[in-house]
Amino acid sequence: MRNLFNAITIISGVLMILFILIQSRGQSLGAAFGGDTSYYRSRRGAEAVIFNATIVLAVMFVLSIILSILSTK
Repeated sequence: MRNLFNAITIISGVLMILFILIQSRGQSLGAAFGGDTSYYRSRRGAEAVIFNATIVLAVMFVLSIILSILSTK
């Protein structure tokens, strides 16, 4: 059972990294350090799907780590 949680942790971690990198592709280097002067806009279409999927992957990542720790006891 612990191997299953470890596999879920690795897969969700790698996918989360990829989704985060996809989200920040269109921004300049200054935006990464807080120098962004853009205006607020809502996410639409594929951008909203990727954003929501990143949140789901982050929750899966944390839950799989917690369940992996609890399964050893």
